Amino acid sequence: MRPEKASIVSDLAEKLNRSPFVLVTDYQRMKVDQFGDLRNRLAPAGAEVRVVKNSFLKRAMSDSGLPDVADKLSGQTAIVMGQKDVAPVAKILKTFAAEFKVAALKIVVIDKSILSAQEIEALADLPSREVLLGLLMSPATKLVRLLNEPGASLARLLNAKAQKEGKPAEASA
Repeated sequence: MRPEKASIVSDLAEKLNRSPFVLVTDYQRMKVDQFGDLRNRLAPAGAEVRVVKNSFLKRAMSDSGLPDVADKLSGQTAIVMGQKDVAPVAKILKTFAAEFKVAALKIVVIDKSILSAQEIEALADLPSREVLLGLLMSPATKLVRLLNEPGASLARLLNAKAQKEGKPAEASA
């Protein structure tokens, strides 16, 4: 392999190692402006889309210790990688594919495991991380409020009684 090609493969392998996910998509019917639009949508989610040669991707994936997917790599290939969570990226790709009828997913690799199309669809349908954390934290917040309420009620009662009698309220706990 020529040094220029080896450099491209090693750079790609390095990016694959840093990314917790790799989404391989077919961009055959995409126009240039659509590709730019996809890049712009993925940037806020911390992801990037890149066109790669299949032979470079095969070699970079094997160098990175990712599963062998050589049999599924054919046609025009673009990969989506990122540093953050895969769920918002999957949601963006799903919306983009539905909107423009392009960019079909070929392969999804998350944490060195291949996911099926149904699994990535389910991932794309999940609410955002912030919403899920809010749902998990809501019961804990209610519990803390419930436990604090008797003490707070007593403090308000004592303060009201002290003000009614004309005395300044003592330091509250």
